[in-house]
Parts: sequence; C-alpha cells; structure tokens
Amino acid sequence: MLGLELVVALGVAVLVSGVVAQRFRVAPPVVLLACGVLLGFVPDVLSVQLPSEVVLLLFLPALLYWESLSASLREIRNNLRGIVLVSTVLVVVTAGAVAAAAHWLGMEWGPAWVLGAAVAPTDATAVGVLARMLPRRLITTLRAESLVNDGTALVIFGLAVGITVGQEEFTVPHVGGLFVLAYVGGIAAGVVTAAVTIPIRRRIEDPLLGNVAMILTPFLAFLLAEPIHASGVLAVVTVGLIMSQVMPRIGRAETRQLSQGFWGLSTFLLNGALFVLVGLQSHAAVRGLASGSLLRGLLTVAVVCVVLVAVRIVFLFVSVYIIRAVDRRPSQRLRRVSHRSRIVSGLSGFRGAVSLAAALAVPDAVVSGAPFPGRDMIVFVTAGVIIVTLVGQGLVLPGVVRWAHLPDDHAVAEERRLAQRIATEEALAAMPMVADELGTDPDVVDRLNREFEKHLHVLHDGDEDEADAPALRHDQHYTALRLALLARKRATVVRLRDESRIDDTVLRQLQARLDIEEVRLSQRELVD
Repeated sequence: MLGLELVVALGVAVLVSGVVAQRFRVAPPVVLLACGVLLGFVPDVLSVQLPSEVVLLLFLPALLYWESLSASLREIRNNLRGIVLVSTVLVVVTAGAVAAAAHWLGMEWGPAWVLGAAVAPTDATAVGVLARMLPRRLITTLRAESLVNDGTALVIFGLAVGITVGQEEFTVPHVGGLFVLAYVGGIAAGVVTAAVTIPIRRRIEDPLLGNVAMILTPFLAFLLAEPIHASGVLAVVTVGLIMSQVMPRIGRAETRQLSQGFWGLSTFLLNGALFVLVGLQSHAAVRGLASGSLLRGLLTVAVVCVVLVAVRIVFLFVSVYIIRAVDRRPSQRLRRVSHRSRIVSGLSGFRGAVSLAAALAVPDAVVSGAPFPGRDMIVFVTAGVIIVTLVGQGLVLPGVVRWAHLPDDHAVAEERRLAQRIATEEALAAMPMVADELGTDPDVVDRLNREFEKHLHVLHDGDEDEADAPALRHDQHYTALRLALLARKRATVVRLRDESRIDDTVLRQLQARLDIEEVRLSQRELVD
C-alpha cells in the first residue's frame, strides 16, 4: 500500500503547495521543497528512495521534450554563441572549481570531480518555474542553457565515476571522443527520431493517437541514444526543437488542443512531484552521513553554493569582454545587455532533480569491491546545494530583478498583434477567391467580411488608450456580453438535464461546445 499512499501524499503535497504559493506569493518550488522535507518526518515514508533511473529515464525525457517544444528557436539562434559557451565551457569550469573546493575541504580528487559534475548543470524545470519574471531573451538563454548543459555534465560525471571506480582512463583523445560521441550521437539520435516520427504524425488524424505518438517521441529519442552512449538529453532536445518547427504544419487543431491540456497538467504534476521528492530525499541524505561528518557536509554545501554563484557571475562577465574584444560587428553591439542583467542571470542558475539523480547514480563500490569514497557526502552535498539554490536564490531573485530595473519586454505582444493583423488582412484579400471556389452565398461573404474588418479595427486600436479606441471598447463589451449569455445558456442546459428533459449525454455534448466558445472568448479578452 505504500506505493498508493505515496502517490496520494505527492498529489496532496503538490495541491497544497500550489495553493500556499499563490496565497503568499512564494515561488512554488520553495513551498514544494518544504513540503517534501515535512513529508519526510512521516515514519512510513522514511524508507522511500528516489531511484536515479526514474528521473533520468521517466521524468527527464518528458519534461525536456515539453521545454524544447515551447522554446523559441529564433531566440536560440540569435543567442547561440552565448548558449554554447554557458552550456559547455561554463559547465566544465564549474565542475573543476567545485572539485577544487571539495578537494580543499578534504575530499579525494575522484569523488570531488563526481560532485562537481553533479552540481554543475542548471535545471530546466527549475529555471522555467522560477525565472518567468525575466525578459524573453534572458529566459530563453537560461532555458536553452539548462536544456543542453545536462549532456555536458553527464559526460563529465560518467568519466569521473569511471576513473574513480577504475574503469576509465584520463587521456585527451578518450575524453574528446566521449564529448564528440555524446554531442554528435545525441543530435543524430534526435534527427533520426524526428525523421521517423514526422511521417507517422502526418498520417494520424485521430487526436488521441496523435498524442500517443507525441508522448512516445522523447522516450524513443532517449532510447536510440542510450545504446551508443550518446547524450539522451541532447537527443530529446533536438527532436523537440525539430518538432516545434514542423508541428504547426502537420498537426490538427484537435490534437494541439488535447496536447496543450495534457502536457500542461502532466508537466505541472511531474515538476511538483520532483521538487517534493527532492525535499523528501534530503532526509535520506542526512541519515547517510555519520554524526561527525554532518558539520563538514554543511560547510561543504555552503562553500559549493558560493563557488557556483561566483564562478557563474565571473564567467558571464569575462566571456562577454572576450567576445567584445574578438567580435566588433555592429550586430554584436545590439545584443549587449547591462551588467545588472548579467548579475540576474548569474543568480538564476538553479540546480534541480538532474543533479540529484546523478548523485544517486554514484555506484556503491569500486572495481576492487571497496566502498565508493565519499558517496554519502556526495549525495548529501548535492541535495543541500539543490535546496539552497532553489530556496535561497528563489527568494532573493525577485528583489534582484527589481534592483536591476530590467527593461520591459513588449516584443511578444507587438509581434502577436502584427501577426494577427497581417493574417486578417491576407484572409480578407483572399476571401473573394475562396468564396468563388466554395460557391459561398454572397450574404455569408458580406457578413464574414464585416466581422474581419471589425477585428482589424480592434487590432489597430490595440496600441491606443481605451478612451481613444472605440473599436476596442466595443469588442470588450461584445466579449463580456457573449460570456454572460454563455453562462445563461449553460445554466439552462443543466436545468433541462435536472428536469430529465435531456440526457446526460446531450448535456456533455452541448457543454463541450459551450466550453470551447467560453475558452476562446476568455483568451481573446486576455490577449486583446
């Protein structure tokens, strides 16, 4: 029964944490972690362990795939150089700095590098949840970094573990080959997965089956990468970015609606469950240390957290000045940001479940049969670093963002209005030809033409003050009235069901249509 009890406990923890986070305006991961720590005091839950395979093979592909689908490929291309630097060079530098600090505190070099590799990558899910207040360019860079840097860190982690247990040798050709295999093989696995998936998705018209294929896609990419020891993370990210460009052309409206609801709910639950499990795992990490090592572990957590933030901020400043010295093109100057913005980016390097999964994947013994040196310390420090970065930086970041006075980002709203206006204008221009092809009644054409022209007036008035935008006010009144009348229609349909004049099946069919119209009008009200 413990499995069922744990599922219910996780669900309740996610629900309660979400309500508390909204009520007190606290970052949700902070509340979820605290809830996980409190849950760990329940006696029956003390024995619960978080297998690293569950995170790496179940949680991670789904979460990374959705993050990749919702990422902006244009922004990634525009900031590709910076993303590559922070997702490769910064990871190596961070792992080395943490290893040096851990060795200075008494840890052997092998376990120190394992710890450095575990805490080096930022977490995509944590960045997505905690950094939503940032401008689009900054959040895109952070998300893209966290999507790619897992692959770099896991290569370093595997190499460090292999050398420590006596299964790997450190030579430049060998290390270079591992990185090439991880990156090239991972990207190739993602491309192959996309090549297999796209024709299948073109032929599937059923929304349910289309979403089944969508769910299988990231796991197939991860599965193709694993046998060749390539990066499953890069495979999932690659196929996700490809599908984000292809799906608008081959997907059906019903499939997209269903997938938005499914992925939105499932990733919310997976994210919440992961943060709760990280808090829960902190109990096991503390129990794994001897009482005499607890103080040294806490000191190591503090030092590693300082090193992570310091190295990240220093790297962001140094790399920028190097780029400016090398690249003096005018386009490069247009991409420059303020020093305060770099401080915000430096404090946005949250660690998460991937780091904990790597720490838990450290083997118990080396080849000789002796215990893996410092394994319990690695798990404890990694869990501590995750909690400190999520809680500490998550609470500090809003104040730092206010201090930074980052410029307001209106680009998304402006581009949305531009797209709506051009799409409406081109549809109006094409209406006579399309109406002739379909043999549409002229009265219908006139009615639709008036609706499109009214929508154009609303779009043109969108940039004006409400007092000077009569078309916009008219549209807002129209939307409010339609929503109120929809509520009346829904109440009438429910009353007819209660009076047994219509069946529940009819109620559900009509309610589905009313719900679609209400959601459309509500979203239009928010957008306009």
